[in-house]
Amino acid sequence: MQQTLNPWVTRTTADEPAEETRAVAAPAAAVISTPLRGVVEPDAADRLASRSMAGTARLWVVGTHGGAGESRIADLIESARSTDHCWPVLPSGGRPQVLLVCRADMRGLTTARNALTQWVSGAAPQVELLGLAVLADAPGKTPKALRDFTALVGGGAPRFWALPWVDAWRHMDTTALPAVREYQRFITDVALATTTSH
Repeated sequence: MQQTLNPWVTRTTADEPAEETRAVAAPAAAVISTPLRGVVEPDAADRLASRSMAGTARLWVVGTHGGAGESRIADLIESARSTDHCWPVLPSGGRPQVLLVCRADMRGLTTARNALTQWVSGAAPQVELLGLAVLADAPGKTPKALRDFTALVGGGAPRFWALPWVDAWRHMDTTALPAVREYQRFITDVALATTTSH
């Protein structure tokens, strides 16, 4: 019996580096940065409301549900303000920069998905969406089903950050940036995004 090689599987040779050491360039992922035509908006009950905002902010932090952590995140970012779970509308008519925030539980992720769908369908006010920050809802490892759903929902945002649990927030009323690598990187990314977007 003659064996044929599977054309999708290759063997390494002495002249060729092993698969682990060979540099492989992955194709760039498509990034949604503006609303798209043809996307169906969520039902009215699943949409975030809009609210006219007095004052100014470099970044508006929008929690997609109660307890999302929008006030906590707004406290960490210089010149940021929370919107109390509403899309910001500026009296000047400008396009505010917005960061969506939710918790990494099923309710939080579902409301984030609805908010992203509302934005991408064009049913939200004119905003410049920077991305989605998903805050851990409990200490310890997130269950696989929720990790997978988080990645799926986060894929619908221009940028996506999965942030770990901060136990100090449970015991202290502090606005100090946690000494956690993911939060340090998140704050740096957001600061860079808000300066390059304008």
